[in-house]
Amino acid sequence: MANYAPQRVVSLQPSATVTLALLGKLDHLVACTRYCADVCPEIEKIGCSIVADSWTADASQIRAARPDLVIASVPYQEKAVVEILKAGVSFLGLAPKCLADVYKDIAAIAGIMGARELGERIISDMQTEIETSREETALVSRPRVFCEEWGKPIIASQAWVAELVEAAGGEFILTPGAQTSAEAVMAADPDVIIAAWCGAGDRVPLRKIIGDRGWPQLRAAREGRVYCIRDEFLNTPAPTLVRGLHALAAAIHPEQFPQVTGLRCVSTEKESVSPITHAG
Repeated sequence: MANYAPQRVVSLQPSATVTLALLGKLDHLVACTRYCADVCPEIEKIGCSIVADSWTADASQIRAARPDLVIASVPYQEKAVVEILKAGVSFLGLAPKCLADVYKDIAAIAGIMGARELGERIISDMQTEIETSREETALVSRPRVFCEEWGKPIIASQAWVAELVEAAGGEFILTPGAQTSAEAVMAADPDVIIAAWCGAGDRVPLRKIIGDRGWPQLRAAREGRVYCIRDEFLNTPAPTLVRGLHALAAAIHPEQFPQVTGLRCVSTEKESVSPITHAG
């Protein structure tokens, strides 16, 4: 039987790259973004080309990799989508908003790559982890949590993060994915604040944003419950969200869940911070 699965894939977002890795399909990856190594360090060993991501895609870079499939995902710019289409290659464009969308996207990549059964197992494992956390926090108090994916302007984390916060035993406040303000967060006075800025890794300057935004008197700041969670654990709509779930649970209910890699509290932050640049 002929094999119609793509043999040369360009991934324009880390979520697609990490999904390919878990499906055992990294040997088909011929190009990806420089951010992909953050979630999938194995790519440094396979020698694939580095190209611009879904936000800044370049048709000439894509064509140079000679792919038979391009996978991209949010966030997009209109001109970047035009560049992807100009490359003249089959294009799988993903735009997840919630966990159900993430599962569908994993299934789509698995199906097109000829790994449907493994994709179903990956999805099932994610669902089991999330449901286990939900059961473990069903009877505990539910702290009010503000989680942001960007700081200037302040943008609340996406709907899939809101779902993970609920599964981790918290109550997500304000509108997922929407721009908000320091004043709105002050008015809500959350019990826990979590910053996971796109492209910032684990380098969000917590003390600085508390001071700059006039937040020292917020309940979360007074009680030392301001956290940074690694960008790729919450902003990459892929199976790595399970690591974000564990980090959220440890931040929201530290008395019940162990601290994990990728979670940092303001109380452990040094005064000096690294500059942050937006990854797009």
